[in-house]
Amino acid sequence: MSQPESAIADAQAGGPSNGTPDKGQEPLAKLAERYGLRRAIARPSLPVYLRQLWERRHFVMTYATSRNVSKYSNSALGQLWQVLTPLMNAGIYWLMFGLILGADKGVPNYPAFLITGMFVFTYTQRSVSSGAKSISGNLSLIRALHFPRAALPFAYTIQEFQQLLISMGVLVALVLVTGEAPTWFWLLIPVALLLQTMFNVGASLVLARVGSTARDLNQLLPFIMRTWLYASGVFFSIQDKVVGADGDVFRQWIADIMYFNPAAAYIELMRDLLMESHAPRPYIWYVCIFWAVFALIGGFWYFWRAEEKYGRG
Repeated sequence: MSQPESAIADAQAGGPSNGTPDKGQEPLAKLAERYGLRRAIARPSLPVYLRQLWERRHFVMTYATSRNVSKYSNSALGQLWQVLTPLMNAGIYWLMFGLILGADKGVPNYPAFLITGMFVFTYTQRSVSSGAKSISGNLSLIRALHFPRAALPFAYTIQEFQQLLISMGVLVALVLVTGEAPTWFWLLIPVALLLQTMFNVGASLVLARVGSTARDLNQLLPFIMRTWLYASGVFFSIQDKVVGADGDVFRQWIADIMYFNPAAAYIELMRDLLMESHAPRPYIWYVCIFWAVFALIGGFWYFWRAEEKYGRG
């Protein structure tokens, strides 16, 4: 009898079938180990998982692109909504906070300041929100096909990145209209977007795992995102509003904590590159690099640890 046939016979019998005296049924786990068998849905090692994900990179890109095309297919304006949504939000915030509440006082070129904050925050907001639903919203696909589940949060973030490329063209044009002149620092914009994308992927992976079991997360996300928006200095200067002109040490400490918020850090970084009049905290590059590396590595590890649980139950 061949080894696979012997293994099947042993499993059916609950012990070895080689004619030796029965000393009790052998546990299936030890039986599988003896024949070099493993569970079909067992989590692969991290290097193997990374290789499997890389081998399916074309699937990730195709899935992201197809979702991007179909997302606005039933609307009259189509992909323009990707640009119109942050623009309309920026217009509302400019009316409420800029004109009525006076948040534009002390902020040079407030229109560019506000529009940049809205576009950058919207990219992270949409990536994280869609990533949180990437597992729970694709259970039929997960149960039908075998592939690294991390491909889904990656695809959702790539989808948002593809839409961001259109938004960035509009953002640069609007910044130019408001009076900002191109500088050599604009060449660093792709670097800033890469760092933000790395963070978005990591955050999406974390929320994808949480959202796969916590069904109430989708109900909480709008409140979480709104709070994150208000704490990120999208429509006001953190330094001016929190610290003020007196330079209080305790208030500066609070402001530095707010600047350590990843969304605020990436907004400040983009404003620094696009606006010559904007001066962020000197450590903002280090904060952005830290969050990009920490979120991507930590988020990927956290998601991989539950790989065999996705789609079950």
